Amino acid sequence: MKLDILAIGAHPDDVELGCGASIAKEVSLGKKVGILDLTRGELGTRGSAEIRDQEAKDAAKILGVVLRENLGFSDGFFENNKAHQLEIIKIIRKYQPDIVLCNAVKDRHIDHSKGSKLVSDACFLSGLRKIETVLNGDTQEAWRPKQVYHYIQWNHLTPDFVVDVSGFMDTKIAAVKAYKSQFYNPNSKEPVSPISSKNFLESVRYRAQDLGRLTGVSYAEGFNSERYVAVKSFENLI
Repeated sequence: MKLDILAIGAHPDDVELGCGASIAKEVSLGKKVGILDLTRGELGTRGSAEIRDQEAKDAAKILGVVLRENLGFSDGFFENNKAHQLEIIKIIRKYQPDIVLCNAVKDRHIDHSKGSKLVSDACFLSGLRKIETVLNGDTQEAWRPKQVYHYIQWNHLTPDFVVDVSGFMDTKIAAVKAYKSQFYNPNSKEPVSPISSKNFLESVRYRAQDLGRLTGVSYAEGFNSERYVAVKSFENLI
């Protein structure tokens, strides 16, 4: 199956928090979107890998993506090296996405910036035909995504562009809340974490609302680009 967009996150819930509304919008426009999680988030303060596996499936259904896979890399300890790059290359060549969305270039959690560079490097290397990969016994063809964009996470990075996601924030919030073990729950007996507060959950909406305010729409999600952003004409700008 060829994908239009492949959204990749170091942990289950990274994609939902970073670009969940954009994904929901693209799905509504008929685009084939898939999600790839690099780890199972097993080092997370709350929940467990098994719980997050199910939460990720629930969130994927809410967003309407056509597939979700997990590479099972070691949470906190995966590296940007050949072995890890090749595993991502296999996925890129398998689904041939035109656009890849991945972690923030700089962020509080070390896996986010690591994942960002790892995926970016793998996207480039995936286009080199002399790198041979085999999946399910078949030799894969080289494939390089046309664009790699980085969604913004904990840190308030300045976006290179924003996507108008007005009308899709409720879907994003529902997908985020599918991770019941991770986010605000006044009845939870789990330890407190930086993302389990009521303030953090509320920030998911108000940060998008603020980006929308700055760009003249109701809600927006911000992204950083690896190259100059171009539009076909001034009419494409909001």
